[in-house]
Parts: sequence; structure tokens; C-alpha cells
Amino acid sequence: MSTSAEINDIEEGLAFQPRFDASGLVTCVATDAATAEVLMVAHMNDEALRKTIATGEAWYFSRSRKSLWRKGETSGHVQRVVEMRMDCDQDAVWIRVEQSGAACHTGRRSCFYRAVTSGEGGTQLSFVDADRLFDPAKVYRK
Repeated sequence: MSTSAEINDIEEGLAFQPRFDASGLVTCVATDAATAEVLMVAHMNDEALRKTIATGEAWYFSRSRKSLWRKGETSGHVQRVVEMRMDCDQDAVWIRVEQSGAACHTGRRSCFYRAVTSGEGGTQLSFVDADRLFDPAKVYRK
């Protein structure tokens, strides 16, 4: 249990104290530095966070593969970090990036290419900004 002094230090202090969840991860939101478009949401472990800071390129931790990966290592579509911010309680990271090519593994500029709509038929998804910038089958050889 945290004391109010510890909470105040995390929320108002200048010490970098990332608070990782039980799996050792923090959530990271990546946005385009020029347009503010949300490109993707991923997770970072301590190593990914430190490599991102050290290299100026986005590194993430894949929960499904349980491994570290550098954005663009396969596709060539890297993210150069322009600015990194921590949220108030230091359990989430926001990076503003210069995205080369597509951010999404589906070949799209952003991972957020479907809108949630509600109507008589219930809640559905519809494609928006869904043009592919590359063919994932060719890039990832799936």
C-alpha cells in the first residue's frame, strides 16, 4: 500500500519511476508526431522501455510471442521517437513518433482502421482509413 507521500512523489516528482503491472509491462500509446493520429497501442517491459530511451527508436514487448521486438525490424517501418511522456501514475507511456510507412502489422497506417457503429443490427465495425500500404503476406511471409 502506498503512502500519500509516495503517491505525491510519483505524481508530482521528477524521478523516472515506471510502475510495471504484474506481468512486468506498461501500456504504450504511439501517435504520429506531426498529425497526432493514434498509430498503435502496445506494451513495453523494462528492457523495451530502456532500449527505446537509449536508441530513440520504439521497442516493444510482444505478449503473444513473449519476446522483445523493435518496431520495423521485419517490415522496415520504424518509429523514431520524437518525444516520450509518462502518465500521472507512471504506468503508461505515450510516445510521439515519426512513422516510416505503416504502423500496423496488417499493412495499414494505423492499427485503428475500424470504427465502432451501433444500429438496429447491434454493434458492428466498419472500415475507415483502411487502405493498405503494404501486403503483410509478402513482408512477413505468412
